[in-house]
Order: sequence, then structure tokens, then C-alpha cells
Amino acid sequence: MKILVVEDEPAVAQTLEILLRSYSYAVDVAADGETGLQMADAFAYDLLLLDVLLPKLDGVSVCQSLRAKGLQTPILLLTGQGEERKKAIALNAGADDYVVKPFNAEELIARVQALLRRSSSNSQPILQWGRLTIDPSSRKVAYDTQLLSTTPKEYAILELFLRNPHKPFSAKAILDNVWTSLESPGEEAIRVHIKELRKKLTAISAPKDLIKTKHGEGYQLNPLYASTSTPPAVNQLTPPQIAELHAVNEELRETLEKLRTVQAELNQKHEEVTVQGVQS
Repeated sequence: MKILVVEDEPAVAQTLEILLRSYSYAVDVAADGETGLQMADAFAYDLLLLDVLLPKLDGVSVCQSLRAKGLQTPILLLTGQGEERKKAIALNAGADDYVVKPFNAEELIARVQALLRRSSSNSQPILQWGRLTIDPSSRKVAYDTQLLSTTPKEYAILELFLRNPHKPFSAKAILDNVWTSLESPGEEAIRVHIKELRKKLTAISAPKDLIKTKHGEGYQLNPLYASTSTPPAVNQLTPPQIAELHAVNEELRETLEKLRTVQAELNQKHEEVTVQGVQS
């Protein structure tokens, strides 16, 4: 799920980004209300986290503008201590909830999750690619009926793929979407995570190439498995197919034997005719 953070204090914005990403949320950050409003208009977000006091356009005005346009995305406002009047104004402007700064990390995450659950109750949050499914509200991954245990980064990579199933992502693009600028682990980390994801998926009967490497472009979900009925792997036949092949081979063998017999008879007749011609 993707969250837009609009916060002008760099340290607070950085803290929020790291905190939210640690819970597998994708995060965009804007440093002023005007930019935040433009981003909320241009891109689809699952939740907006706005500071009340922002340069260029305050959080309450951003909230009012978005609600006036009919945007129903949950909005969580950050307010300072003792700003009771602003809290009431914010809620009346269409905000869904607020958190007081300095905030408690656990409380903020609990409020974020509560708003996302409330929002997802009116829509179908499940992401699916063939037999692979992700529930963004609970961050559960399953292949058929088997749950897949993932780390926060592995989950975020899979969600990125399922939200963009036809798009290949380079290692750098995955880093930009899943890791914060402070982490920067390097592209080798992506290869390690992809390898581990493939291993875990294969362990619960998913195809080895469910995550496909597209040469020169990156990684993406394999189009072969977009349908719920996964085709058998290349060169891997089912028992009924093997039995059918044996039956066909037996028929071909019998037909070949008959042809050989006919050929022998024809050769014999040809020799007899040749002998008779010589004698006459």
C-alpha cells in the first residue's frame, strides 16, 4: 500500500518514511502543502499523512481542497500539542483522524492501520496474479491456499510486482520503491531478496520462474502464470500424458511392423516376377 507524507520538517519526514517503510508501506514525501496537493491529485494513494502547519498551503486547506474534489482517501493529520481548536477544524475539514506531535510510533502505526482497514472494507483489497495473492490490509501473501512467510522487504517487493504486473523493474527501480534513501544497500541486495523469494515460493509449490528475469530490463511476474490455472512446466509431463504417449508409441510400433511385413511380401513377389521373366 502507498502512503503520501506531507511534512516540512526534514527530521520528522525522514522518521515517518523509515517507520512506514519498516511496515512494508511504499512512501512518497512532499515538503509543502502545495506540492502535496499536486501529488495527491496526480497519483493514487491509500492514505495521506499531513502536518497541519505546512509552508505554501496548510494541511487543513489541503484536506478541504481534496474533499471538495471528491477524494475519499483516508487522511491522518499531525497536530502540535495544545492545538485543540485546529484539531476540531481539521476533523470538520474532512480529516479522518489526527495524531499529536511528538507522536508515539506504535500509536501512529495503529491509527494508520485502522484507517486502512476501514477504507478497505468498502473495496476489494486483494491483489492477485494467477494463484498468487496478497492482502494489503493484513500484508498476507498466499499461493493457492498456502501462506507465504515474508520479511517486510520481501513483502514490499511482491506488492510492487502485483501492483504493476506487466512492468519489469530493474534492481535500481526496486531500491527506489522499497528502500529509503538512508538505507541504500546496493543492487546485490535485490538479487539476494529475489533469490530468497523464489526459494520460498517454490517451497509452497509455485513455479520456479513465477518471478521472471527479463534480460536487460529487470524482474517481473511471469505472464505464463497470470491465469489461475498454471500450465505444466516445459518438458514436465503428467502421468496421463505419459500413458497416452506410450499408447501412441505402441500403435506406431504395430503399424511399422505391418508396413515391414507388407514391404517384405512385395519384395518377395517382385523377385518371383523377375525370376519368371528370366525363365521365359
